[in-house]
Amino acid sequence: MSYHIPQLGKLTPSRGNRLSRAFGQTILRVTGWKLEGNIPNIPKAVYVGAPHTSNWDFPIALTYLVATGIRMSWMGKHTFVNGFLKPFWLHMGGIPIDRRAAHGVVGEMVMQFNKHSELLLGLAPEGTRSKVERWKMGFYHIAKGAGVPIVPILLDYGRKRIAIGSPIEAVENVDVVKKQLSQFYRGAIAQHPQNYTPILPLEEDSE
Repeated sequence: MSYHIPQLGKLTPSRGNRLSRAFGQTILRVTGWKLEGNIPNIPKAVYVGAPHTSNWDFPIALTYLVATGIRMSWMGKHTFVNGFLKPFWLHMGGIPIDRRAAHGVVGEMVMQFNKHSELLLGLAPEGTRSKVERWKMGFYHIAKGAGVPIVPILLDYGRKRIAIGSPIEAVENVDVVKKQLSQFYRGAIAQHPQNYTPILPLEEDSE
């Protein structure tokens, strides 16, 4: 059976080269991770990753980025990203955000989307590896304000698969978006299941 590697379209921001992609793909194969779905051929989107309950989530996700060659950006506190390592952090996709700005984090990120012709923002809506009561919905407000889609990615430790879903429009009714995301993440097993909080309670998800 051939090993599925999602290919990037011409519109998708990319980085790396054939050698770096081969390295990432080898790591995923050796460690037994399967890749499912196709990366949308779009220049701008908010990518949301879940479940997030383990320190292993980051290196696995990073290996996925290297293996596919997709260029993902992330938000960082402006005092951190703008330090003496600023060139390095910017090269690695860091976007300095001033949380004290009058328009807030959401407004800051919407401005970033408006400034760039290409921007894929990666977020973990649970916000922490510990158990939380609910997802942080900043990703929805950023996508809605910037007029870009939401793309879900899941790490399923039960079946050792990294799956990417189809773009979801950030429509006015947030409950519609939550329902679509809930259906995508249904059945995914976190590294520490007791710490995972679904975007919708089980009783709502089954309705």
